[in-house]
Amino acid sequence: MSTPHDARPDSPDEELSDYAKLARRWVQQGWSLRAIALCKILLRLEPDHEPSRRLLSELDARKLDPHAPVGPAVPRPVSMEPRPAPGASLFASLGHGELETMLESLELRDFEAGETIVEEGAPGDSLFAIVEGRVEVMRTLKTGRRRTVAVLEEGDFFGEMSLLSHVPRMATVRAFESTAVLELTRERLARIVQRHPSVEAVLREFHRERLLDIVLRSNPLFRLLTLEQREVLSHDFELRARPAGAILLEQGQPADALYLLLQGQCQVLHRDPDQGERLVRTLGEGDMFGEIALMFGLHATATVRSDTPCLLLRLSHDNCERHLLAQPAVREALVQMGHERLLRNANLLPPLPDEATGS
Repeated sequence: MSTPHDARPDSPDEELSDYAKLARRWVQQGWSLRAIALCKILLRLEPDHEPSRRLLSELDARKLDPHAPVGPAVPRPVSMEPRPAPGASLFASLGHGELETMLESLELRDFEAGETIVEEGAPGDSLFAIVEGRVEVMRTLKTGRRRTVAVLEEGDFFGEMSLLSHVPRMATVRAFESTAVLELTRERLARIVQRHPSVEAVLREFHRERLLDIVLRSNPLFRLLTLEQREVLSHDFELRARPAGAILLEQGQPADALYLLLQGQCQVLHRDPDQGERLVRTLGEGDMFGEIALMFGLHATATVRSDTPCLLLRLSHDNCERHLLAQPAVREALVQMGHERLLRNANLLPPLPDEATGS
């Protein structure tokens, strides 16, 4: 983010106040994150700058709602209309003291075009909110090539999955152009949570809702549900992080839920008295397992073990009954899926390279 060129520690107070007025105008235009960043720059130059502190306090009262004006309404061209910012809903859930502490803990960082902000596979210890600019999100394919899967811009958040779930970064995020972000590190988040324990719950709920929105819109099974049904279902999913080597389902034991693999890799292993244990399939992101036991009332027909650290969504059998099996189209799809996978596990049908394997 471009800083005030003439604003230095010896700048006149009125000059800094002009920038504080600009920050207030940005709030009126819905650019709350940009306003926060500018206030932090001004406070860096003059720690006791009252207009900046006052504006940050007012932002708390307005819950960072981009549609709530501060003072008189300011006309703006249609082209300047900000799109709804996910960050607004995150900050809006914080109370007065929580948000004040959060804003104090955010660090403003700048990245040049082409500069990497986070690297896929690296440990993740911070989340980011884009103040200005755009970033591209890239994933590594099985071929080793990288593919751009999303472009994020002002108001978007990223990085909270690794921060909250202690799993490696799921993607590489690179500045598409000159970009400014606000960063919250794990160390600073820990200090916030010590003072305001509810902040962690707010962040986790925000993260859970974003994940579920992606999963429920993209998974073919859940697309059979109406928007209202998906909304109700989303409240009963649980987010689980598991280390490498964890047993998620064990052959011959009761299976307690339906699982969807969000990140990482799992092995499906079948134990045979004569042949010993053999690898049936490797599961990747987006694969589902546990549906055979769910549909046919069986114990797990194979063992599922995490090959890498994994992040999963879990839906208990009771909730599957309420949300999925009660819907004829979903039940039929699950029955068909279960039959096909039972046959493939018995080597009566050829495996499908892109199909999720159930257990």
